[in-house]
Amino acid sequence: MARMVVIYKAPADVDAFERHYFEKHVPLAKRLPGIRKYEVSRGAIMSPAGPSDAWMVATLHFDSLAAIRDAFASEVGKECAADRREFAPDPAQFQMLMFDDKEV
Repeated sequence: MARMVVIYKAPADVDAFERHYFEKHVPLAKRLPGIRKYEVSRGAIMSPAGPSDAWMVATLHFDSLAAIRDAFASEVGKECAADRREFAPDPAQFQMLMFDDKEV
């Protein structure tokens, strides 16, 4: 399995972000070729030291890193990237990580 994890900081307008994210972006991203599962965090995000500056974490599951690359090279993937620039245009407001994982 592989995952794409996006960690968002709190947006200036939470209502506008959530409306766009859940009504437009999530349905679009669920059409990505090869996506297996899409999860988002719920509630406060904590670290061992206490509250975090992370506001929401999205995790997309795929079969491999190659599947993630292929998904985002597709037309739907390009639409997702363009849409993300609408609701989260500032790269300082989110972090995007992609990795293979293994059960241990």
